[in-house]
Amino acid sequence: MRFSLLLASAASLLTLAACSETRQAASGSPDGGTLVIATPTDADVLLPPLAATQLSREVCDQVFDHLAEIGDSLQTIGDAGFTPRLAQRWDWARDSLSIAFHIDPKARWHDGQPVRASDVRFTVALYKNPKLASPFTPQVANIDSASVRDSLTAVVWFHQRRPEAFYDIAYQVAILPEHLLRDIAPEKLMTSQFARHPVGTGRFRFARWDAGSRLELVADTANYRGRAHLDRVVYTITPDNNTGFTQLLSGQADLFEITTPDQLAQLKGNAKVRAFPYPSLQYAFMGFNLHDPKQPARPHPIFGDARVRRAISMALDRRGMLRNVFDTLGAIAYGPFPRSLGSADTTLRLPPFDTTHAAALLDSLGWKRGADGMRARDGHPLAFTLQVPTSSRVRMTYATLIQDQLRRLGITVDIGGMQFPEFMAHQDARDFDASLNAYSTDPSPGGYTQNWGSGGAHKGGSNSVGYSNPVFDALLDSALTSFDPARARAYAVRAYQVLADDAPAVWLYDVLTVGAISTRIHTAPLRADEWWAHLADWTIPPAERIDRDRIGLGAAKP
Repeated sequence: MRFSLLLASAASLLTLAACSETRQAASGSPDGGTLVIATPTDADVLLPPLAATQLSREVCDQVFDHLAEIGDSLQTIGDAGFTPRLAQRWDWARDSLSIAFHIDPKARWHDGQPVRASDVRFTVALYKNPKLASPFTPQVANIDSASVRDSLTAVVWFHQRRPEAFYDIAYQVAILPEHLLRDIAPEKLMTSQFARHPVGTGRFRFARWDAGSRLELVADTANYRGRAHLDRVVYTITPDNNTGFTQLLSGQADLFEITTPDQLAQLKGNAKVRAFPYPSLQYAFMGFNLHDPKQPARPHPIFGDARVRRAISMALDRRGMLRNVFDTLGAIAYGPFPRSLGSADTTLRLPPFDTTHAAALLDSLGWKRGADGMRARDGHPLAFTLQVPTSSRVRMTYATLIQDQLRRLGITVDIGGMQFPEFMAHQDARDFDASLNAYSTDPSPGGYTQNWGSGGAHKGGSNSVGYSNPVFDALLDSALTSFDPARARAYAVRAYQVLADDAPAVWLYDVLTVGAISTRIHTAPLRADEWWAHLADWTIPPAERIDRDRIGLGAAKP
Protein backbone atom coordinates (compact mmCIF):
# COMPACT_ATOMS: atom_id res chain seq x y z
CA MET A 1 0.00 0.00 0.00
CA ARG A 2 2.81 2.38 -0.78
CA PHE A 3 1.58 5.62 -2.36
CA SER A 4 4.95 7.36 -2.58
CA LEU A 5 5.89 5.90 -5.98
CA LEU A 6 3.03 7.85 -7.53
CA LEU A 7 3.90 11.18 -5.99
CA ALA A 8 6.97 12.24 -7.91
CA SER A 9 5.04 13.43 -10.96
CA ALA A 10 2.21 14.72 -8.77
CA ALA A 11 4.53 17.06 -6.88
CA SER A 12 5.32 19.18 -9.94
CA LEU A 13 1.62 19.23 -10.84
CA LEU A 14 0.77 20.54 -7.39
CA THR A 15 3.32 23.31 -7.64
CA LEU A 16 1.93 24.53 -10.95
CA ALA A 17 -1.65 24.30 -9.75
CA ALA A 18 -0.94 26.24 -6.59
CA CYS A 19 0.46 29.13 -8.60
CA SER A 20 -2.77 29.51 -10.55
CA GLU A 21 -5.20 28.53 -7.80
CA THR A 22 -7.27 31.71 -7.82
CA ARG A 23 -8.61 32.83 -11.17
CA GLN A 24 -11.31 35.39 -11.78
CA ALA A 25 -13.91 35.29 -14.53
CA ALA A 26 -13.75 37.90 -17.26
CA SER A 27 -15.13 41.28 -16.25
CA GLY A 28 -18.81 41.70 -17.04
CA SER A 29 -19.59 37.98 -17.43
CA PRO A 30 -23.26 37.37 -16.55
CA ASP A 31 -24.18 35.21 -13.59
CA GLY A 32 -25.23 31.62 -14.09
CA GLY A 33 -24.20 28.01 -14.27
CA THR A 34 -24.26 24.97 -12.00
CA LEU A 35 -21.35 23.74 -9.91
CA VAL A 36 -21.44 20.02 -9.08
CA ILE A 37 -19.28 18.88 -6.16
CA ALA A 38 -18.60 15.18 -5.59
CA THR A 39 -18.17 14.71 -1.86
CA PRO A 40 -17.60 11.47 0.10
CA THR A 41 -19.94 11.98 3.06
CA ASP A 42 -23.49 13.18 3.51
CA ALA A 43 -24.66 15.96 5.80
CA ASP A 44 -26.02 15.05 9.22
CA VAL A 45 -28.14 18.08 10.07
CA LEU A 46 -28.47 21.54 8.48
CA LEU A 47 -28.67 23.54 11.68
CA PRO A 48 -25.42 25.44 12.46
CA PRO A 49 -25.18 24.80 16.22
CA LEU A 50 -25.58 21.05 15.63
CA ALA A 51 -23.82 20.55 12.28
CA ALA A 52 -20.93 18.11 12.71
CA THR A 53 -19.94 16.75 9.31
CA GLN A 54 -17.92 18.63 6.72
CA LEU A 55 -20.79 18.81 4.24
CA SER A 56 -23.14 20.12 6.92
CA ARG A 57 -20.68 22.91 7.66
CA GLU A 58 -20.23 23.74 3.98
CA VAL A 59 -23.98 23.98 3.41
CA CYS A 60 -24.74 25.90 6.60
CA ASP A 61 -22.05 28.45 5.74
CA GLN A 62 -23.77 29.14 2.42
CA VAL A 63 -27.34 29.27 3.77
CA PHE A 64 -26.79 31.20 7.03
CA ASP A 65 -24.97 34.44 7.84
CA HIS A 66 -23.03 35.71 10.81
CA LEU A 67 -23.20 39.21 12.24
CA ALA A 68 -19.74 39.83 10.78
CA GLU A 69 -17.36 37.76 8.67
CA ILE A 70 -13.75 37.00 9.52
CA GLY A 71 -11.18 38.15 6.97
CA ASP A 72 -8.98 35.88 4.90
CA SER A 73 -6.06 36.60 7.24
CA LEU A 74 -8.06 34.87 10.02
CA GLN A 75 -7.26 37.59 12.54
CA THR A 76 -9.15 36.61 15.69
CA ILE A 77 -8.05 39.38 18.06
CA GLY A 78 -10.40 42.34 18.25
CA ASP A 79 -12.64 43.25 15.31
CA ALA A 80 -10.19 44.80 12.84
CA GLY A 81 -10.10 41.73 10.62
CA PHE A 82 -13.90 41.39 10.31
CA THR A 83 -16.27 42.79 7.67
CA PRO A 84 -20.03 43.50 8.03
CA ARG A 85 -22.59 40.82 7.26
CA LEU A 86 -25.99 40.89 8.96
CA ALA A 87 -24.68 43.77 11.04
CA GLN A 88 -23.90 46.92 9.05
CA ARG A 89 -21.79 48.24 11.91
CA TRP A 90 -21.20 47.75 15.63
CA ASP A 91 -20.30 49.81 18.70
CA TRP A 92 -18.28 48.66 21.71
CA ALA A 93 -19.24 49.63 25.23
CA ARG A 94 -16.59 51.59 27.11
CA ASP A 95 -15.85 48.63 29.36
CA SER A 96 -15.67 46.23 26.37
CA LEU A 97 -18.21 43.94 28.05
CA SER A 98 -20.89 44.45 25.41
CA ILE A 99 -21.21 45.19 21.70
CA ALA A 100 -24.22 46.78 19.99
CA PHE A 101 -24.78 45.30 16.52
CA HIS A 102 -26.83 47.35 14.07
CA ILE A 103 -28.71 45.00 11.73
CA ASP A 104 -28.81 45.78 8.00
CA PRO A 105 -32.43 46.86 7.38
CA LYS A 106 -32.31 45.20 3.93
CA ALA A 107 -31.53 41.76 5.38
CA ARG A 108 -34.31 39.21 4.83
CA TRP A 109 -34.79 35.56 5.64
CA HIS A 110 -35.30 33.37 2.62
CA ASP A 111 -39.02 33.27 3.39
CA GLY A 112 -39.16 37.06 3.03
CA GLN A 113 -39.37 37.98 6.72
CA PRO A 114 -37.03 40.79 7.87
CA VAL A 115 -34.09 40.00 10.14
CA ARG A 116 -34.56 41.54 13.56
CA ALA A 117 -32.49 42.07 16.69
CA SER A 118 -34.74 39.54 18.43
CA ASP A 119 -33.29 36.87 16.10
CA VAL A 120 -29.86 37.57 17.59
CA ARG A 121 -31.21 37.37 21.14
CA PHE A 122 -32.98 34.08 20.34
CA THR A 123 -29.91 32.60 18.64
CA VAL A 124 -27.51 33.34 21.48
CA ALA A 125 -29.92 31.83 24.02
CA LEU A 126 -30.34 28.74 21.85
CA TYR A 127 -26.60 28.13 21.40
CA LYS A 128 -26.18 28.30 25.17
CA ASN A 129 -29.23 26.20 26.04
CA PRO A 130 -28.03 22.86 27.52
CA LYS A 131 -31.13 21.13 26.16
CA LEU A 132 -29.86 21.73 22.62
CA ALA A 133 -26.58 20.00 23.53
CA SER A 134 -24.60 21.89 20.90
CA PRO A 135 -20.96 20.79 20.51
CA PHE A 136 -20.15 24.49 20.15
CA THR A 137 -21.32 25.38 23.65
CA PRO A 138 -17.73 25.65 25.00
CA GLN A 139 -16.97 28.16 22.24
CA VAL A 140 -19.65 30.60 23.43
CA ALA A 141 -19.05 30.22 27.17
CA ASN A 142 -17.86 33.83 27.51
CA ILE A 143 -21.03 35.16 25.91
CA ASP A 144 -23.52 35.91 28.65
CA SER A 145 -26.61 36.84 26.62
CA ALA A 146 -28.04 39.17 24.00
CA SER A 147 -30.67 41.85 24.47
CA VAL A 148 -32.77 44.00 22.14
CA ARG A 149 -32.24 47.75 22.19
CA ASP A 150 -34.62 48.27 19.27
CA SER A 151 -35.84 46.18 16.34
CA LEU A 152 -32.55 46.60 14.46
CA THR A 153 -30.07 46.82 17.35
CA ALA A 154 -28.97 43.77 19.31
CA VAL A 155 -26.59 44.08 22.25
CA VAL A 156 -24.36 41.09 23.02
CA TRP A 157 -23.04 40.87 26.58
CA PHE A 158 -19.89 39.08 27.76
CA HIS A 159 -18.82 37.67 31.11
CA GLN A 160 -15.23 38.90 30.77
CA ARG A 161 -13.11 41.21 28.66
CA ARG A 162 -11.27 38.87 26.32
CA PRO A 163 -9.08 39.48 23.28
CA GLU A 164 -11.35 37.24 21.20
CA ALA A 165 -14.73 38.42 22.49
CA PHE A 166 -15.75 39.73 19.07
CA TYR A 167 -14.54 36.53 17.42
CA ASP A 168 -16.63 34.47 19.86
CA ILE A 169 -19.90 36.04 18.71
CA ALA A 170 -19.07 36.81 15.09
CA TYR A 171 -17.27 33.60 14.10
CA GLN A 172 -18.92 30.98 16.29
CA VAL A 173 -22.57 32.02 16.07
CA ALA A 174 -24.66 31.84 12.88
CA ILE A 175 -27.89 33.81 13.28
CA LEU A 176 -31.12 31.77 13.18
CA PRO A 177 -34.78 32.74 12.49
CA GLU A 178 -36.72 33.10 15.72
CA HIS A 179 -40.08 33.09 13.96
CA LEU A 180 -39.46 29.59 12.59
CA LEU A 181 -37.73 28.00 15.57
CA ARG A 182 -39.18 29.50 18.75
CA ASP A 183 -42.03 26.98 18.98
CA ILE A 184 -39.74 23.94 18.65
CA ALA A 185 -38.26 22.51 21.84
CA PRO A 186 -34.44 22.71 21.71
CA GLU A 187 -34.08 18.98 22.30
CA LYS A 188 -36.26 18.31 19.24
CA LEU A 189 -34.45 20.58 16.80
CA MET A 190 -32.06 17.85 15.66
CA THR A 191 -34.95 15.87 14.17
CA SER A 192 -37.09 18.84 13.17
CA GLN A 193 -38.26 19.63 9.66
CA PHE A 194 -36.21 22.83 9.78
CA ALA A 195 -33.00 20.86 10.31
CA ARG A 196 -33.58 19.23 6.92
CA HIS A 197 -35.10 22.25 5.15
CA PRO A 198 -33.31 25.28 6.58
CA VAL A 199 -34.22 28.90 5.99
CA GLY A 200 -31.38 31.37 6.28
CA THR A 201 -30.17 34.71 4.95
CA GLY A 202 -27.15 33.62 2.88
CA ARG A 203 -26.52 34.24 -0.81
CA PHE A 204 -27.54 30.65 -1.47
CA ARG A 205 -30.83 29.19 -0.28
CA PHE A 206 -31.66 25.57 0.40
CA ALA A 207 -33.42 23.70 -2.44
CA ARG A 208 -33.47 19.94 -1.75
CA TRP A 209 -31.78 17.12 0.10
CA ASP A 210 -32.04 13.48 -0.98
CA ALA A 211 -30.28 11.76 1.90
CA GLY A 212 -27.29 9.72 0.82
CA SER A 213 -27.55 10.95 -2.74
CA ARG A 214 -27.66 14.67 -3.38
CA LEU A 215 -28.00 18.07 -1.75
CA GLU A 216 -28.79 21.22 -3.72
CA LEU A 217 -28.55 24.97 -3.14
CA VAL A 218 -29.76 27.76 -5.45
CA ALA A 219 -28.87 31.43 -5.66
CA ASP A 220 -31.00 33.78 -3.57
CA THR A 221 -31.69 36.23 -6.37
CA ALA A 222 -33.02 38.99 -4.07
CA ASN A 223 -30.32 38.69 -1.43
CA TYR A 224 -29.45 41.82 0.53
CA ARG A 225 -25.75 41.34 -0.31
CA GLY A 226 -26.36 40.54 -3.96
CA ARG A 227 -27.12 37.23 -5.58
CA ALA A 228 -24.54 34.47 -5.82
CA HIS A 229 -22.78 34.37 -9.19
CA LEU A 230 -23.60 30.68 -9.63
CA ASP A 231 -27.19 29.63 -10.26
CA ARG A 232 -26.85 26.62 -8.02
CA VAL A 233 -24.51 24.24 -6.27
CA VAL A 234 -25.21 20.50 -6.26
CA TYR A 235 -23.41 18.13 -3.90
CA THR A 236 -23.46 14.51 -5.05
CA ILE A 237 -22.75 12.01 -2.26
CA THR A 238 -20.16 9.53 -3.54
CA PRO A 239 -18.67 7.46 -0.69
CA ASP A 240 -16.52 5.49 -3.12
CA ASN A 241 -13.40 7.52 -3.90
CA ASN A 242 -12.90 6.08 -7.37
CA THR A 243 -16.52 6.72 -8.33
CA GLY A 244 -16.26 10.39 -7.37
CA PHE A 245 -13.06 10.80 -9.36
CA THR A 246 -14.62 9.10 -12.38
CA GLN A 247 -17.57 11.48 -12.19
CA LEU A 248 -15.15 14.39 -12.38
CA LEU A 249 -13.24 13.02 -15.36
CA SER A 250 -16.47 12.25 -17.23
CA GLY A 251 -17.90 15.74 -16.69
CA GLN A 252 -20.65 14.65 -14.30
CA ALA A 253 -18.96 16.62 -11.52
CA ASP A 254 -16.89 19.80 -11.49
CA LEU A 255 -15.08 19.46 -8.17
CA PHE A 256 -13.79 16.43 -6.32
CA GLU A 257 -12.72 17.35 -2.80
CA ILE A 258 -10.14 14.71 -1.93
CA THR A 259 -7.84 13.04 -4.45
CA THR A 260 -5.37 10.27 -3.79
CA PRO A 261 -1.81 10.60 -5.07
CA ASP A 262 -2.40 8.10 -7.89
CA GLN A 263 -5.48 10.04 -9.02
CA LEU A 264 -3.52 13.27 -8.86
CA ALA A 265 -0.87 11.83 -11.14
CA GLN A 266 -3.55 11.05 -13.74
CA LEU A 267 -4.31 14.76 -14.13
CA LYS A 268 -0.97 15.57 -15.71
CA GLY A 269 -1.67 16.80 -19.22
CA ASN A 270 -5.46 16.84 -18.74
CA ALA A 271 -6.82 20.01 -20.37
CA LYS A 272 -10.24 19.79 -18.71
CA VAL A 273 -9.38 18.97 -15.11
CA ARG A 274 -6.60 20.34 -12.91
CA ALA A 275 -5.33 19.78 -9.39
CA PHE A 276 -7.10 21.82 -6.72
CA PRO A 277 -4.80 22.23 -3.72
CA TYR A 278 -6.56 24.19 -1.03
CA PRO A 279 -5.54 25.31 2.46
CA SER A 280 -7.08 23.70 5.49
CA LEU A 281 -6.85 23.61 9.27
CA GLN A 282 -7.15 19.83 9.51
CA TYR A 283 -4.98 17.38 11.42
CA ALA A 284 -5.24 13.62 11.81
CA PHE A 285 -4.66 11.49 14.88
CA MET A 286 -5.32 8.12 16.47
CA GLY A 287 -7.50 8.88 19.47
CA PHE A 288 -7.82 6.59 22.50
CA ASN A 289 -11.15 6.30 24.27
CA LEU A 290 -10.22 7.00 27.88
CA HIS A 291 -13.46 5.48 29.19
CA ASP A 292 -14.87 1.97 29.01
CA PRO A 293 -17.46 2.00 26.18
CA LYS A 294 -19.62 -0.48 28.11
CA GLN A 295 -19.29 1.29 31.47
CA PRO A 296 -18.48 4.96 30.74
CA ALA A 297 -18.04 5.81 34.41
CA ARG A 298 -14.99 3.54 34.49
CA PRO A 299 -11.63 4.08 32.77
CA HIS A 300 -10.94 2.09 29.63
CA PRO A 301 -9.37 -1.27 30.61
CA ILE A 302 -6.39 -0.55 28.35
CA PHE A 303 -6.30 3.15 27.49
CA GLY A 304 -7.30 4.39 30.95
CA ASP A 305 -3.58 4.07 31.78
CA ALA A 306 -1.50 6.92 30.33
CA ARG A 307 1.61 4.72 30.46
CA VAL A 308 0.05 2.26 28.02
CA ARG A 309 -0.93 5.13 25.74
CA ARG A 310 2.64 6.43 25.77
CA ALA A 311 4.02 2.96 25.07
CA ILE A 312 1.77 2.61 22.03
CA SER A 313 2.81 6.05 20.83
CA MET A 314 6.51 5.12 21.17
CA ALA A 315 5.90 1.91 19.21
CA LEU A 316 4.70 3.79 16.13
CA ASP A 317 7.11 5.12 13.54
CA ARG A 318 5.11 8.23 12.67
CA ARG A 319 7.69 9.60 10.24
CA GLY A 320 8.04 6.27 8.49
CA MET A 321 4.29 6.02 8.03
CA LEU A 322 4.20 9.61 6.76
CA ARG A 323 6.83 8.84 4.10
CA ASN A 324 5.06 5.64 3.14
CA VAL A 325 1.77 7.42 2.48
CA PHE A 326 2.72 10.95 1.44
CA ASP A 327 6.37 10.70 0.37
CA THR A 328 7.77 14.25 0.65
CA LEU A 329 4.40 16.02 0.56
CA GLY A 330 3.25 15.12 4.06
CA ALA A 331 3.70 17.06 7.29
CA ILE A 332 4.03 15.39 10.67
CA ALA A 333 1.56 16.47 13.36
CA TYR A 334 2.74 17.81 16.71
CA GLY A 335 -0.56 18.33 18.50
CA PRO A 336 -4.20 19.35 18.03
CA PHE A 337 -3.34 21.89 15.37
CA PRO A 338 -2.10 22.02 11.78
CA ARG A 339 1.26 23.66 11.20
CA SER A 340 -0.41 26.23 8.96
CA LEU A 341 -1.71 27.92 12.13
CA GLY A 342 0.48 30.53 13.72
CA SER A 343 -0.29 29.01 17.10
CA ALA A 344 1.17 25.63 16.11
CA ASP A 345 4.29 24.56 18.00
CA THR A 346 6.79 22.10 16.54
CA THR A 347 9.08 22.09 19.59
CA LEU A 348 6.76 20.05 21.81
CA ARG A 349 8.21 16.96 23.45
CA LEU A 350 6.30 13.99 22.09
CA PRO A 351 6.91 10.33 22.96
CA PRO A 352 9.88 9.31 20.77
CA PHE A 353 9.86 6.35 18.42
CA ASP A 354 11.53 3.79 20.69
CA THR A 355 10.25 0.22 20.51
CA THR A 356 12.74 -1.01 23.12
CA HIS A 357 11.52 1.47 25.72
CA ALA A 358 7.90 0.81 24.71
CA ALA A 359 8.34 -2.95 25.23
CA ALA A 360 10.03 -2.43 28.61
CA LEU A 361 7.23 -0.13 29.74
CA LEU A 362 4.54 -2.66 28.81
CA ASP A 363 6.51 -5.42 30.56
CA SER A 364 6.70 -3.34 33.72
CA LEU A 365 2.93 -2.87 33.64
CA GLY A 366 2.34 -6.62 33.48
CA TRP A 367 1.52 -6.85 29.79
CA LYS A 368 3.78 -9.84 29.05
CA ARG A 369 4.36 -11.69 25.79
CA GLY A 370 2.94 -15.21 25.59
CA ALA A 371 4.17 -18.19 23.62
CA ASP A 372 2.57 -16.73 20.50
CA GLY A 373 4.42 -13.46 20.96
CA MET A 374 1.28 -11.50 21.77
CA ARG A 375 0.82 -9.69 25.07
CA ALA A 376 -1.71 -10.32 27.82
CA ARG A 377 -2.22 -9.51 31.50
CA ASP A 378 -4.22 -11.61 33.94
CA GLY A 379 -5.62 -13.59 31.03
CA HIS A 380 -6.78 -10.51 29.12
CA PRO A 381 -5.09 -9.94 25.74
CA LEU A 382 -3.64 -6.56 24.85
CA ALA A 383 -6.01 -6.15 21.93
CA PHE A 384 -8.32 -3.43 20.67
CA THR A 385 -10.39 -2.41 17.65
CA LEU A 386 -9.31 0.60 15.63
CA GLN A 387 -12.30 2.23 13.95
CA VAL A 388 -11.70 3.90 10.57
CA PRO A 389 -14.03 5.49 7.98
CA THR A 390 -13.69 3.52 4.76
CA SER A 391 -14.27 6.70 2.74
CA SER A 392 -10.74 7.80 3.67
CA ARG A 393 -8.19 5.76 1.75
CA VAL A 394 -5.34 7.49 3.56
CA ARG A 395 -6.69 6.59 7.00
CA MET A 396 -7.40 3.03 5.90
CA THR A 397 -3.77 2.78 4.80
CA TYR A 398 -2.58 4.22 8.10
CA ALA A 399 -4.72 1.68 9.96
CA THR A 400 -2.94 -1.18 8.22
CA LEU A 401 0.47 0.31 8.98
CA ILE A 402 -0.46 0.81 12.65
CA GLN A 403 -1.79 -2.74 12.85
CA ASP A 404 1.49 -4.11 11.48
CA GLN A 405 3.75 -2.02 13.71
CA LEU A 406 1.86 -2.79 16.92
CA ARG A 407 1.75 -6.51 16.08
CA ARG A 408 5.57 -6.48 16.28
CA LEU A 409 5.26 -5.21 19.85
CA GLY A 410 2.77 -7.97 20.71
CA ILE A 411 -0.41 -5.86 20.45
CA THR A 412 -3.39 -7.12 18.47
CA VAL A 413 -5.26 -4.49 16.46
CA ASP A 414 -8.47 -5.31 14.63
CA ILE A 415 -9.40 -2.76 11.96
CA GLY A 416 -13.04 -1.76 12.14
CA GLY A 417 -13.68 -0.14 8.78
CA MET A 418 -17.14 1.40 8.37
CA GLN A 419 -19.06 3.95 6.35
CA PHE A 420 -18.71 7.50 7.63
CA PRO A 421 -22.24 7.86 9.11
CA GLU A 422 -21.72 4.70 11.16
CA PHE A 423 -18.24 5.88 12.16
CA MET A 424 -19.64 9.19 13.40
CA ALA A 425 -22.47 7.43 15.25
CA HIS A 426 -19.90 5.38 17.18
CA GLN A 427 -17.90 8.52 17.93
CA ASP A 428 -20.97 10.34 19.25
CA ALA A 429 -21.97 7.35 21.36
CA ARG A 430 -18.39 6.91 22.64
CA ASP A 431 -18.68 3.32 21.42
CA PHE A 432 -15.10 2.61 20.34
CA ASP A 433 -11.68 1.63 21.67
CA ALA A 434 -9.57 3.77 19.36
CA SER A 435 -10.27 5.60 16.14
CA LEU A 436 -8.45 7.30 13.29
CA ASN A 437 -9.91 10.76 13.11
CA ALA A 438 -9.35 14.01 11.25
CA TYR A 439 -10.45 17.27 12.85
CA SER A 440 -10.91 20.69 11.33
CA THR A 441 -9.96 23.18 13.99
CA ASP A 442 -10.80 26.85 14.39
CA PRO A 443 -8.24 29.57 13.61
CA SER A 444 -8.04 30.31 17.35
CA PRO A 445 -6.63 28.14 20.15
CA GLY A 446 -10.12 28.45 21.61
CA GLY A 447 -11.11 25.66 19.25
CA TYR A 448 -9.05 23.24 21.32
CA THR A 449 -11.37 23.74 24.26
CA GLN A 450 -14.13 22.25 22.14
CA ASN A 451 -12.23 19.15 21.02
CA TRP A 452 -9.87 18.54 23.96
CA GLY A 453 -11.14 20.58 26.90
CA SER A 454 -13.25 19.19 29.73
CA GLY A 455 -16.24 21.21 28.53
CA GLY A 456 -16.50 19.08 25.39
CA ALA A 457 -15.98 15.71 27.08
CA HIS A 458 -19.67 15.06 27.70
CA LYS A 459 -21.65 12.66 25.52
CA GLY A 460 -22.52 14.49 22.32
CA GLY A 461 -19.62 16.92 22.77
CA SER A 462 -16.73 17.16 20.33
CA ASN A 463 -14.18 15.73 22.78
CA SER A 464 -14.99 12.17 21.80
CA VAL A 465 -12.04 10.54 23.60
CA GLY A 466 -13.24 12.01 26.90
CA TYR A 467 -9.94 13.71 27.77
CA SER A 468 -10.17 15.92 30.85
CA ASN A 469 -7.34 17.63 32.69
CA PRO A 470 -8.01 20.79 34.75
CA VAL A 471 -4.39 21.90 34.28
CA PHE A 472 -4.78 21.84 30.50
CA ASP A 473 -8.09 23.70 30.82
CA ALA A 474 -6.62 26.39 33.08
CA LEU A 475 -3.53 26.98 30.94
CA LEU A 476 -5.58 27.26 27.77
CA ASP A 477 -7.99 29.63 29.47
CA SER A 478 -5.04 31.80 30.54
CA ALA A 479 -3.85 31.86 26.94
CA LEU A 480 -7.26 33.01 25.75
CA THR A 481 -7.66 35.75 28.36
CA SER A 482 -4.22 37.33 28.13
CA PHE A 483 -3.96 40.57 26.14
CA ASP A 484 -0.17 40.10 25.90
CA PRO A 485 0.55 37.98 22.75
CA ALA A 486 3.83 36.63 24.13
CA ARG A 487 2.27 35.53 27.42
CA ALA A 488 -0.74 34.08 25.61
CA ARG A 489 1.53 31.95 23.42
CA ALA A 490 3.58 30.81 26.41
CA TYR A 491 0.44 29.64 28.21
CA ALA A 492 -0.78 27.86 25.06
CA VAL A 493 2.53 26.01 24.61
CA ARG A 494 2.41 24.85 28.23
CA ALA A 495 -1.15 23.60 27.67
CA TYR A 496 -0.10 21.70 24.55
CA GLN A 497 2.75 20.06 26.47
CA VAL A 498 0.36 18.87 29.18
CA LEU A 499 -1.78 17.34 26.46
CA ALA A 500 1.24 15.72 24.80
CA ASP A 501 2.39 14.23 28.11
CA ASP A 502 -1.05 12.78 28.81
CA ALA A 503 -1.04 11.15 25.34
CA PRO A 504 -4.81 10.88 24.72
CA ALA A 505 -3.92 10.56 21.06
CA VAL A 506 -1.07 9.82 18.68
CA TRP A 507 -0.65 12.89 16.48
CA LEU A 508 -0.13 11.58 12.96
CA TYR A 509 -0.16 14.14 10.16
CA ASP A 510 -1.53 17.38 8.83
CA VAL A 511 -4.26 16.47 6.35
CA LEU A 512 -3.04 17.00 2.78
CA THR A 513 -6.00 18.64 1.10
CA VAL A 514 -5.77 18.36 -2.65
CA GLY A 515 -8.83 17.94 -4.79
CA ALA A 516 -9.42 18.19 -8.53
CA ILE A 517 -11.51 20.75 -10.38
CA SER A 518 -12.80 21.42 -13.87
CA THR A 519 -10.78 24.10 -15.66
CA ARG A 520 -14.02 25.87 -16.57
CA ILE A 521 -14.58 26.81 -12.92
CA HIS A 522 -13.12 30.17 -11.88
CA THR A 523 -12.59 30.26 -8.12
CA ALA A 524 -12.45 33.15 -5.67
CA PRO A 525 -9.78 33.42 -2.93
CA LEU A 526 -9.58 30.30 -0.74
CA ARG A 527 -9.68 30.81 3.02
CA ALA A 528 -7.60 28.46 5.17
CA ASP A 529 -10.37 27.53 7.59
CA GLU A 530 -13.05 27.11 4.90
CA TRP A 531 -12.10 26.82 1.24
CA TRP A 532 -15.79 27.35 0.44
CA ALA A 533 -16.03 30.70 2.25
CA HIS A 534 -16.27 32.68 -1.01
CA LEU A 535 -18.17 30.06 -3.00
CA ALA A 536 -20.90 32.59 -3.90
CA ASP A 537 -18.26 34.52 -5.88
CA TRP A 538 -17.11 31.57 -7.99
CA THR A 539 -18.03 31.89 -11.66
CA ILE A 540 -18.40 29.89 -14.86
CA PRO A 541 -17.98 31.79 -18.16
CA PRO A 542 -21.12 31.56 -20.35
CA ALA A 543 -19.34 29.64 -23.10
CA GLU A 544 -18.22 26.96 -20.63
CA ARG A 545 -21.54 26.19 -18.95
CA ILE A 546 -22.96 22.70 -19.26
CA ASP A 547 -26.56 21.67 -19.83
CA ARG A 548 -26.97 19.70 -16.63
CA ASP A 549 -30.35 18.31 -17.79
CA ARG A 550 -28.42 16.00 -20.06
CA ILE A 551 -26.55 14.40 -17.18
CA GLY A 552 -29.54 13.83 -14.95
CA LEU A 553 -29.38 16.80 -12.58
CA GLY A 554 -32.55 18.49 -13.77
CA ALA A 555 -33.34 22.13 -14.22
CA ALA A 556 -32.39 24.80 -11.71
CA LYS A 557 -35.09 25.77 -9.25
CA PRO A 558 -36.11 29.43 -8.89
